[in-house]
Amino acid sequence: MTGPEQLPTLPDLVLPRLLDEARQLQPDTVALRRRLHARPEIGLQLPNTQQQILDALDGLPLEITTGKTSTSVTAVLRGGKPGPSVLLRGDMDALPLQEESGLDFPSEVDGVMHACGHDTHVAMLVSAARLLSRHVDELAGSVVFMFQPGEEGQHGARHMIHEGVLDAAGQRVERAFGVHIYPTLPSGTVRTRPGPLMAAVDDFHVRVLGKGGHGSVPEAAIDPIPAAAALVGALHTMSSRRFAATEPAVLSVTHLEAGTTTNIIPETAFVEGTMRTLSDGARATMRAEVEKVCEGIAAAYGCRVQVDLTPGYPVTANDPDEAARVLDLASTVLGPDNAAPLPEPIMGGEDFSYVLQRVPGAFALLGGCPPDVDPAEAPANHSNRVRHHEDAMAHGVAMHAAYALSALR
Repeated sequence: MTGPEQLPTLPDLVLPRLLDEARQLQPDTVALRRRLHARPEIGLQLPNTQQQILDALDGLPLEITTGKTSTSVTAVLRGGKPGPSVLLRGDMDALPLQEESGLDFPSEVDGVMHACGHDTHVAMLVSAARLLSRHVDELAGSVVFMFQPGEEGQHGARHMIHEGVLDAAGQRVERAFGVHIYPTLPSGTVRTRPGPLMAAVDDFHVRVLGKGGHGSVPEAAIDPIPAAAALVGALHTMSSRRFAATEPAVLSVTHLEAGTTTNIIPETAFVEGTMRTLSDGARATMRAEVEKVCEGIAAAYGCRVQVDLTPGYPVTANDPDEAARVLDLASTVLGPDNAAPLPEPIMGGEDFSYVLQRVPGAFALLGGCPPDVDPAEAPANHSNRVRHHEDAMAHGVAMHAAYALSALR
């Protein structure tokens, strides 16, 4: 008998073919994405989106359950051999924006748009379920497909965790993977990094309380507007003076409101915004300093202040080994030119962080810049002019499938 002493294992033979298989599914991937894009829904209750997913999964060898507190969908694919389970996730919800993308299949819902690419995430995960169903005999374990609503601020991942998504296969998933399309990265590229990838997100809401009066006699009033104006500057200065340059921390005042007309000093003013940090220590410091600055500035202007801090998503932190696995898979499946480490974390937030708090895994960015646009000039996610290159979705499908096959070999 002649031949190599060591033959490649089955996953090693399969992985290089996955991109071609994903491209064969591209017509279905695109069709589903466009249906979802045209009928976007917001929040935790997405009945049309849920039905589109259920219809698209129909006929596949999946065990499907739906959420109780949301319109989530969980699907389990049992492999041909026993083994552990892994989780793949795609989020479902849209944003409250009026679309001006110029696409041929724009949103048909006034004031609602898939401006963060979640329509592509759902379509990629559905096609990954189709692709992996073809390879079920090669899976030594189970794949849990997590279709999640309510990522845009409603903590949808936490809802699904509380309802048992991590144990949907009958055992706790051992690894988890998710991707997010980014129109400001070259199409089809994959970027990720070990450790913190995305920031913790908290919001602050500050009501400055003064004493109203006539605009002609400000000395008889306690004007909250100068206090609010000073507060904006003090908060922005605080975020650059309380943290070392090596500790990323961002505070942005995004809403300032006071008064009704020209000759009335209002009784109150309102200031709110967002805080972004990459460690538990920085997060605690930011929250404490915001309260301290607000109280001090208000007192200096003779006002009182009410500060409400709303906790958001924790830091999205990748397991180092799983981040390395993703980059290695991207190089193998998509080609070395399409895989690169992300040099620094980004300060956006992501509720896949709740999964990664409980399960080793990785979250990755998938480039989706249209080929006729410079990535540096492309409208970003959350813009009502954003466009995502649909060819990149085949790369996302292939990465989902590769991760599962690699983890369950």
